Amino acid sequence: MKTRRHARILDLIGEYPIETQDELLTRLKAEGYKATQATISRDIKDLRLVKTLGSDGKYRYVSAAKNSTDIRSNFSALFSTSVSSIDFAQNMVIIKTLSGMAQAVCAALDSVNYNSVLGTIAGDDTIFVVCRTDELAVNLTDELKKLI
Repeated sequence: MKTRRHARILDLIGEYPIETQDELLTRLKAEGYKATQATISRDIKDLRLVKTLGSDGKYRYVSAAKNSTDIRSNFSALFSTSVSSIDFAQNMVIIKTLSGMAQAVCAALDSVNYNSVLGTIAGDDTIFVVCRTDELAVNLTDELKKLI
């Protein structure tokens, strides 16, 4: 069932400009899929979906391309328009986003695969990034600040 749901999610984001997890969940339920918001959130992470700015000026889910240039380009675009501040404390980087954008920015950050990052956690408007060392947290903060 998970494999079919994943395939349908990829089809849906290709067919429609899906802006939110709730919209994706509604479309899946309309087609008979049983899922919860938590399931959809895991699916988005598993499928490495990211939000990108469409030509209409609205964000929508897209599948992260295998091409690292495309991934970095999508990440940079989303990051520069959604992040308001970045700071660090020891080996943690704290990223503040516009309300409701932390999940999307976090998923995009995960798709870039920074070697210095051990893990990420996102809320509504805040992302916590744990780096391997204090020095790597400083370097990541400096690099990400260049994007905003």
